[in-house]
Amino acid sequence: MKIAKNLSLLAGVALLVGSCAKDLNLTPKYGMNAEAVYSDFENYDNVLAKLYGGLAVSGNNGPAGQPDISGIDEGFSQYIRLLWNLQELPTDEVVCGWNDPGVPELVTMTWDPTSSFVNSFYYRTYYQIALTNEFIRYTTDEWTDSKGFTAEQKLVVKQMKAEARFLRALSYYHAMDLYGNIPFVDESDRPGVYYPERKTREEVYAYVVDELNAVEADLPNRINTMYGRASKGALYALRAKVYLNAEVYTGTPKWNECMADCEKAIQEGYSLDPNYRHMFLADNHLSPEFIFAVPFDGNRTRNYGGTTFLVHGNMHNQLYGIDYGTTSAWQGLRARKSFSDVLNDTLDSRYTFGIRGREIAGVGPNADTTYTRQTDTIDDFADPYQGYVVTKWRNVDRNGNPGVEPVTFVDVDFPMFRLADIYLMYAECAVRTGTNLGTALGYFNDLRTRAYGNSSNLAASLNLQLILDERMRELHYEGHRRQDLVRFGKFAGSTYIWPFKGGVKEGMSTDGHLDLYPLPASDVLANPNLRQNDGY
Repeated sequence: MKIAKNLSLLAGVALLVGSCAKDLNLTPKYGMNAEAVYSDFENYDNVLAKLYGGLAVSGNNGPAGQPDISGIDEGFSQYIRLLWNLQELPTDEVVCGWNDPGVPELVTMTWDPTSSFVNSFYYRTYYQIALTNEFIRYTTDEWTDSKGFTAEQKLVVKQMKAEARFLRALSYYHAMDLYGNIPFVDESDRPGVYYPERKTREEVYAYVVDELNAVEADLPNRINTMYGRASKGALYALRAKVYLNAEVYTGTPKWNECMADCEKAIQEGYSLDPNYRHMFLADNHLSPEFIFAVPFDGNRTRNYGGTTFLVHGNMHNQLYGIDYGTTSAWQGLRARKSFSDVLNDTLDSRYTFGIRGREIAGVGPNADTTYTRQTDTIDDFADPYQGYVVTKWRNVDRNGNPGVEPVTFVDVDFPMFRLADIYLMYAECAVRTGTNLGTALGYFNDLRTRAYGNSSNLAASLNLQLILDERMRELHYEGHRRQDLVRFGKFAGSTYIWPFKGGVKEGMSTDGHLDLYPLPASDVLANPNLRQNDGY
């Protein structure tokens, strides 16, 4: 059952973040004294729900009215939506045709230190970090002893503390991946006005690994974990991701360490979902493949971010609302030709172009093709009929029934980590090290077998380009692509050109500094400990 349906949020938890140069570690406001909140064991569940909810909601009064962060439209400010935009919009997979501030510069890789989406995710991660720091301060043995918690209650708080540290490590991982050298605060930094210290990307990497190592023993196994909460499997998946990109972060690869954590995650007992399409529907919490998911609920997590954005943003005609389980088409997201050229096999069950194609006969097992007016080539990404529509995310369950709130807000959960990604991570590390190739090929072909429903398209051997392309086919529109292209040396530079890369229709080479986003200009000016990333 979803955590959103099991844990109630503590009313009034809010923290507005503008410039965080001096206030990365402010005390969250609970409507009562924090010490009073944490004096009652029953409140720990409520505040922990806020920590998890920070990945799903945009404020305390969604969809608008009490935003967690200021300076941007609340609908744009939600964690998953911001992360997705930064990891997907600049890549070869997708464009967004809206002219809202911050969107065109992501699509064309022309952002700068004042770009709203770039700045807002930076603040969003530190909002999460501030919440977790506050929670962790009140989980010490000294505190729980002083409040007379029972031995059983202290064990529960200990596990909650491990979950909070996992969530903090997750946000530091995202910040390190996107921004490089960043300011650092933890629970030892008491709330107040001061200039946070700057840590290098390598130092943050080491911190994240150390944190995950430290809490591994305190997190439960998969079978003892409520859906939507962190388990050992989630920890192994996150640590594997950190190791997968270690060469980017530190200059030293950790392929073997990544493979080891992939194996640990696999041994937790997850299994591939027999139906690929089911993982992106309103009842996808039933999937046996999800290792760590961010739950969304049309009644309880109402905001215009997350999977509500992914469902509506990919919907281009209200006439097909019955297929999407909602009524509003936002006409924004479309595939670049560089993506549709790779994912163009209608026999592949992951082929998700054109739910609007009812006007013409379908082909392949999915009986969906592209609407007759839709083109695969984009000359003007503001034109909603240029670029194929990707129909991966839909607010209907596997029986075709709409979600609980079929007008706007969706029930589709967001898989932060799932087993297919683990298989592909393992395969990549095996190829890079030349070890365990037989096992890696087996994992890779398990995905191919699911995709085609048979063994007709199995790979005989593996290479890095094949794996990169398969990551696009399997994980498209899930927020992985920018990181993958950076790791393969194909994001910035001239090695790989795609439409509108660098701001021109044909695409062009870009400077290597774009592998990192800039720190917000206001924070660099305000905090003498910070230094702007090169090239900005």
